[in-house]
Amino acid sequence: MTEKELIQRCLSQDRGAQRLLYDRYKSAMYTLAYRITGDFDEANSALQDTFLSVFRNLSQYRGEATLGAWIKSILVRKAYRNAQLQQQYILMEEIPTDTTAVDWGNDAIEAAHLEKAILSLPEGTRTVFVLAEIEGYTHREIAEMLSVSEGTSKSQLFYAKKRLRVILKRSEI
Repeated sequence: MTEKELIQRCLSQDRGAQRLLYDRYKSAMYTLAYRITGDFDEANSALQDTFLSVFRNLSQYRGEATLGAWIKSILVRKAYRNAQLQQQYILMEEIPTDTTAVDWGNDAIEAAHLEKAILSLPEGTRTVFVLAEIEGYTHREIAEMLSVSEGTSKSQLFYAKKRLRVILKRSEI
């Protein structure tokens, strides 16, 4: 079934199509929600809130982006609000101008170890890191999704990378 057909059937309140849409996107969306919230229950809550919103507002989907990207943008806002992340940003005096890639060293980092390090970041910082470095969003897109300035997004990413270097170095000893 094409994306367009799936949307039309969901708009017609076809429960089978709604289940198919949910099943098609739930795993990727849950993973992102967990990376943002760092908590299984909060991730589940954000996932459920997201799909309720998707089904209530599917008629507003304009097709300017893929359906998955549209759902992802809803999920980011839900996870962000559910975890009340706006109050948990690390304050920085100025926006860093260093945009060079992070040198993690020559040693391979196990995925589970890196995931644990990412989850240890403060929530707002972790959210920006996940959206920028894992999901590939630009600072402009992140700022729009999280209702923060681009400068805040940049500073949070800078802080996240700096903090991850420290965490990963400390655990290598």
